[in-house]
Amino acid sequence: MMNKSHKIKIIEILLFGLIWIGIFSIPFFNQWGYSTLDWEKLLSEWLHIFMFLLLFLINIGILIPKYLITQKYRVYIISAFTLIVSTIAAGLFLTSLFFPTPLAMPPMNLGSGLPMELGSGMPAPIGFKPDRKIGFDSLSLRITANFIISLLIVGTSTTFKVIGQWLIADDRRKDLEKEQLRTELALLRHQISPHFFMNTLNNIHALIDLNSENAKDAVIRLSTMMRYLLYDTSQGQTSLKKEIGFIESYISLMQLRFSKHVNVMLEVPDGIPDIMIPPMLFISLLENAFKHGVSYQNDSFVLFRIDITDNRLNCTVKNSKQVKAQETKSKYSGIGLTNIKKSLELLYGINYQFEIIESEIEYHVFLSIPIE
Repeated sequence: MMNKSHKIKIIEILLFGLIWIGIFSIPFFNQWGYSTLDWEKLLSEWLHIFMFLLLFLINIGILIPKYLITQKYRVYIISAFTLIVSTIAAGLFLTSLFFPTPLAMPPMNLGSGLPMELGSGMPAPIGFKPDRKIGFDSLSLRITANFIISLLIVGTSTTFKVIGQWLIADDRRKDLEKEQLRTELALLRHQISPHFFMNTLNNIHALIDLNSENAKDAVIRLSTMMRYLLYDTSQGQTSLKKEIGFIESYISLMQLRFSKHVNVMLEVPDGIPDIMIPPMLFISLLENAFKHGVSYQNDSFVLFRIDITDNRLNCTVKNSKQVKAQETKSKYSGIGLTNIKKSLELLYGINYQFEIIESEIEYHVFLSIPIE
């Protein structure tokens, strides 16, 4: 698929082509009402316009890329001025060479009451020389007009070219931002994974001496979860169904370690819709819930709920608050939560809701993201 930079260049070529076709057609349409075309005048004007086109092409094709884009402003100004002067001089020389203006008698005022003024259209007699002052004024006027038109052409072409270059640079900047986003998200996933595996391996280590069969089952569950992380999350997107399956495996693994005093509740929709989400968004919330809400001696609970309302995916995590955490003033935080906040900002900007509510007896975390 054609990228935006190529589209901008094609639009530039088409736009400039249409503009110059229109300019070249003006002399032709100026003679539309006459019975015959004055080809000498038409070709003269086309030659004049061609010199302006040459000025335009050299400016956008050579001067702007070589000097202006590279920030050599002084060299660009000098080169542009030199090009304008050279183009005007060449245009006047070629026009006088190929299409010389015939000498004519100056207007003669023969007095009032006569039906017409004589002499202005008559050819000059042999040896007639026009007054030098009149010729000088005519030449200076043409030079001034050509100089003003040349400045407008250079200014307009420079403006269009700079805008086009800015659009291309902006497109490249956005591509770099997207690539940086993908890189940062990949790094965040790699930061989450070791943190998760460290806790899980500690759980398995504790199970080996207590119940070897449960430890073996935990290793199998862990290998299944690793397969999910290696293959199902490599593209940066995963299905909600697979993510919930990962959460279920994680909860089952954690329940092997804790006693019956821990009540773990998992609430998910009966019919899980086929939607894609960023992987590993919820595991950090669940890790913190087990970290801060589970006690080996006292009754405790962990609630994980997923629901979908108004094209938004909502995740609710609640857990009991232990006395030990209150005494040490431990905050409901950690590497996982820090990373999930960074991920949410990179993925959704401000189009997400993430709240952590702490009461005397429980923590309540709410996360809402848009879905397609």
